Amino acid sequence: MSEETNKIALEDAPATAAAASAGAPGIGAPAASEAGERPSTIPPDEMARLTDEIVAALKTVYDPEIPADIYELGLIYKVDIDDDRAVTIDMTLTTPNCPSAAELPGQVENAVAGVGGVREAKVNIVWDPPWDPSRMSDEARTVLDMW
Repeated sequence: MSEETNKIALEDAPATAAAASAGAPGIGAPAASEAGERPSTIPPDEMARLTDEIVAALKTVYDPEIPADIYELGLIYKVDIDDDRAVTIDMTLTTPNCPSAAELPGQVENAVAGVGGVREAKVNIVWDPPWDPSRMSDEARTVLDMW
């Protein structure tokens, strides 16, 4: 039996929750016809709240070597929320040799699991596409003085 999922797709540079609500690309649950799935049983206002709070939770996790959060660095590739409110996050690291590889996934799971209404959180580390600095948000570029 498959659980229906809602996706917070983060395919391009990250967008803030405010930009997402303004219709910025990168975040949102796809329409059922786009995803080939049934519509979610999670009410739209609850999905919006979960999305905003999950993004806020992701922004509390920082790469210890870089003074920017993992969301703004573009390390979060995809977030799926199933109808049972289990959340699966696909994320990457700046490099396969990242010294934080052992701790960052657990920090992400703990941050997202702490969001009210989330039943559980699971992180998958992915390497495709490889991370590069073009995935960073303008906010991260400003913090890192990369203009």
